[in-house]
Amino acid sequence: MLDKIVHRGKAGRKIIDIEGGTIGVVWTTPQKDSVSEEENIVRDSASSGHFAQAQIKDGDLLLMRDPLGVAPLYYSHTRDGLCFASEVKSLLEVTRTIHEFPPGCKYNGGMEPYFCLEKMLPLREPSEHIAKELRKRLATSVKTCITSNVMGTWLSGGLDSSALAALASPHVDTLHTFAAGLCDAPDLEHAQAVADFIGSTHHEVVVTLDDLLSVLSKVIYHLESFDALLVRSSMTNYLAAEAASQYVSAVFSGEGSDELFAGYSYLKSVDSALLADELLDIIKRLHNTALQRVDRCASAHSTVAHLGFLDPEVVSYALQIPHEYKLCNTVEKWILRRAMHGSLPERVLTREKAKFWEGAGVSELVAQHANSHISDEEFRHERYLPNGWELHTKEELMYYRIFCEEFGELEDLSWMGRTKGAPRQ
Repeated sequence: MLDKIVHRGKAGRKIIDIEGGTIGVVWTTPQKDSVSEEENIVRDSASSGHFAQAQIKDGDLLLMRDPLGVAPLYYSHTRDGLCFASEVKSLLEVTRTIHEFPPGCKYNGGMEPYFCLEKMLPLREPSEHIAKELRKRLATSVKTCITSNVMGTWLSGGLDSSALAALASPHVDTLHTFAAGLCDAPDLEHAQAVADFIGSTHHEVVVTLDDLLSVLSKVIYHLESFDALLVRSSMTNYLAAEAASQYVSAVFSGEGSDELFAGYSYLKSVDSALLADELLDIIKRLHNTALQRVDRCASAHSTVAHLGFLDPEVVSYALQIPHEYKLCNTVEKWILRRAMHGSLPERVLTREKAKFWEGAGVSELVAQHANSHISDEEFRHERYLPNGWELHTKEELMYYRIFCEEFGELEDLSWMGRTKGAPRQ
């Protein structure tokens, strides 16, 4: 099982086999504290408060996953007892029945929640004070993750990744930034502007459709999903992560900001009275969609991604920020823009939200390729899966075919997330 996820950590490997069970772990350089043999604990950890943990205590197996599900964890009941792993491909070595371990839960003979993300009463303070406190918490979150004089950041040129890059830059000797996209993609242009502004050592990965298609099987193998929007956004993310792994063992990712600060365009049409509930819903969906992309793209290359926006102290404060400071006069993430004023180029501070695959220039390119290679008849015949799911587009069918080549046709896909509101064909 560890052999299947050896890519997650090439700096070390340990198996603890004692009465009550066997637990094992691989780790990267930033995860050097992944094992406590005295307490029989192994951990897969990233940023502060983001972890999956297994322990054998008094002959019993104890499992725990962080509140938001930043670190992945899956499990299955087999004839030999409870099996668990950070990736599905490990469990497929012993079973075809797999469950995702719920975020914010622990297992000790039975599953029980220890944390529940809930709405919080809004702050009654001026926006200037809130922006200042938000910046302070973000800066602390970023600084806490820095354990080396050389760090990296995935940099799309959007507000989120740019904010973390700007906050990290003063605390390291060298900050490497990495952007990937098609030639003339908006992300590449804006990322270069940010890199010039903060003085980072910048790396561009310029790709073509053939480059994307050439890594598609690898992306789906590591991602363990055929969700169309998730795979589409993972291709350039995977290539940026591959480039980053040549220079650093840890990177910052801006994931989670859109959910916390109302960064998506569709949220502008949500009733203001329902906005807090909608944000809470999409935050709770991150664990098996966008956070899965971040984890798999980083771990595929034996690196760790730090998610500064999802630090517990940042999340708890963000949930208290009034919705009118998040979406203000149709300007998304208004309070975050205020918090980063003066630290980024004006063109980045005022840039509208672009989805990862849109900003990278991928947009409908892969979808057009799928539409030209899959007939309407094939789509009608293959779009309904054995578990009752319906594939939304020909692009998703193309990804599903590759998924089956990698893992076989799985009847139980309950562990796999699907992007909310994905377009249909």
